[in-house]
Amino acid sequence: MKVSVLAFDLSDNATGRADLLARLLAPRYEVEVVGPQFGPELWRPVQGGAVAHRAVRAGWSPGGAARLSALLGLVDGDVILASKPRPTSYGLGLLARARRRRPLVLDIDDWELGFFYRSGAWGRVGRALNLADPNGLTWTWLMERLVPRAEALTVASRFLQARFGGVLLPHVRDTDAWDPARYDAGLARAELGVGSQKVVMFLGTPRGHKGVDDLVEAVGRLQPGVVAALVGADPASPAVRRWMALPHVRVVPEIPFGDVPRYLAAADVVAVPQRATSDTLGQVPAKIFDAMAMARPIVSTAVSMIPEILDGCGRVVAPGDVGALAAAIREVLDDPSEAAALGAAARRRCAERYSFATARAVLFPVIERLTSRISVP
Repeated sequence: MKVSVLAFDLSDNATGRADLLARLLAPRYEVEVVGPQFGPELWRPVQGGAVAHRAVRAGWSPGGAARLSALLGLVDGDVILASKPRPTSYGLGLLARARRRRPLVLDIDDWELGFFYRSGAWGRVGRALNLADPNGLTWTWLMERLVPRAEALTVASRFLQARFGGVLLPHVRDTDAWDPARYDAGLARAELGVGSQKVVMFLGTPRGHKGVDDLVEAVGRLQPGVVAALVGADPASPAVRRWMALPHVRVVPEIPFGDVPRYLAAADVVAVPQRATSDTLGQVPAKIFDAMAMARPIVSTAVSMIPEILDGCGRVVAPGDVGALAAAIREVLDDPSEAAALGAAARRRCAERYSFATARAVLFPVIERLTSRISVP
């Protein structure tokens, strides 16, 4: 029995959720992540991983019909699982279902329209008129209207569940594989070149709604002896170049997903300073679960489900309050025993609620209900 997992752009960091779904399914099903690739290469963190990926190079030039035919040819699973309600994932899944008469599951881990709404009314008008972008505002709006057409629905946050329904399936991590005892903090710190300084780490793509500007400013207030390590940032980005010019910032470009625990071992605190915007209403950053699995103390902001997730095992401050963020980080850095207790509690919470085992207990029955209705030659 095969599951085709559809990602809307295999060169984008959204591939991370599709890859996670595939890894969750892999022990029981043949699984493959497929979809268009708009950038020059597969998203770097999943390169060389255990999951197979197949892509069709895509772009905005003519030839869309031929590419669509090639994409539909990739979707050969007995079950189709589309990651995100985007035209080039869920839209492709709807077409593939009509063509192959296979059941379709939709997984939603972000409020996709929220990414457009931050541009204001006139910005939304301009984006709505741009019909050439297959994942633009108008077509994404249409995909949201078609969410009920899926045979099953999983969602990653309570906001998304309230908006769309479905079964709650948060981001999770393999707590068996991510064992802090296996990683040498000294080696990771040497690679970062931080010496004896305290390390406040941010993981992932530092987009505006992630609050990295707030974090860089907060760590700047904690000098001397504290560095902000931004792991997964693009050094070519203007914002990242600006941060790199500051003496208290270290930048590590995108790394393979398998290297994340090694870098996390160097962190004294992991910061997840989400801002309160339309982008983040339904979003729970996967990096929280990275840090929890590795028993790192976390300082985050009160956005989406984060207060619930970190209740009793992390520090949460108001979004956008740089002073409160700096103070919370300082408190954790100044109390190593409390930091260790928070990290240990976070790992226990991850194992109990946000592990591969807990996610499979949700996802496997969803797939099994659908496969029980089909016969495979």
